[in-house]
Amino acid sequence: MSKLTRQQQQELGALSKLSDDDINTTNIAELNDWTDAERARFYRPLKTPVTIRLDADVLAWFKSHSDKYQTAINKALREYISSH
Repeated sequence: MSKLTRQQQQELGALSKLSDDDINTTNIAELNDWTDAERARFYRPLKTPVTIRLDADVLAWFKSHSDKYQTAINKALREYISSH
């Protein structure tokens, strides 16, 4: 990311001193249609490396259904947690 110019820094400094009510947002369109919105698109949970012993057939099944088998196992575990 490139550094801000002096003018940009001054503009941001001036904006930061304004209250929310003093900022003119009339030229920003209001978003009313959320049909294409994606929930948690940029959310990445903290990952913890762990060693786990899985039955060979269980691991083979996940690997045969997805290249991202670890993500699939995580999803299956989350579904289990949600239902219990």
